[in-house]
Amino acid sequence: MTARPGTASPTGERTPSRALAPLRETGRLFALAAAVVRAVFRRPFQFREFVEQFWFIAGVTILPAALVSIPFGAVIALQVGSLTQQLGAQSFTGGASVLAVVQQASPLIVALLIAGAGGSAICADLGSRSIREELEAMEVMGISPVQRLVVPRVLATMLVAVLLNGLVSVVGTLGGYFFNVVMQDGTPGAYLASFSALAQLPDLYISEFKALVFGFIAGVVAAHRGLNPRGGPKGVGDAVNQSVVITFLLLFFVNMVLTAVYLGTVPPKGG
Repeated sequence: MTARPGTASPTGERTPSRALAPLRETGRLFALAAAVVRAVFRRPFQFREFVEQFWFIAGVTILPAALVSIPFGAVIALQVGSLTQQLGAQSFTGGASVLAVVQQASPLIVALLIAGAGGSAICADLGSRSIREELEAMEVMGISPVQRLVVPRVLATMLVAVLLNGLVSVVGTLGGYFFNVVMQDGTPGAYLASFSALAQLPDLYISEFKALVFGFIAGVVAAHRGLNPRGGPKGVGDAVNQSVVITFLLLFFVNMVLTAVYLGTVPPKGG
């Protein structure tokens, strides 16, 4: 007896079609990302859709990002301050904590909030359009759903991520300064001096670049899952959950790669 495609064989082994399903999904995701990049340079550009999506994503992420960045900056400042006290290097507390906020915490906070709030909304919107067969109707009329719907949303997530990254960096730095100076009896002058001694302009560049890449990933993954729901309305809800989880996994992996490349190519200040 032969097993049907996508089912288990009598020996318990999966057939090739089911085993290769994750690879096919990965290929579709990369194909959508390439299609989005190509469609960005095509005309007409959906400027109104872009503005609406930008305003919506910014509206649902600005306040949570500012509120989350305060405890993140405080935790980093307290932890770094405790370690520097044990090592006898209290004068470098400010620089170390600010670099951790700017390079690592700020882009990740922004990306996670955009994926959780904006990305889930994008996935739900596109998924509902898909099960109502609106996307097929657009294709019949000669309108590309990628250019009309996906590109404005992806660009909006990228722009919001870049702008929010600056806000989170400032608020997180101020929160770390307050907790270090007030709760750990740090010196304001030493905090600022260590920051200027350790930080450099490429640290801000890599932070903004990370936010840009993370926004692109969040938008593409949300669009991919929204365009391919399974099982009707219930499938849309499952696609939203999957988009958030997949985005989180990709963000941490890409962040590790970008950090390793940056630390290996950009020499530290004074090095």
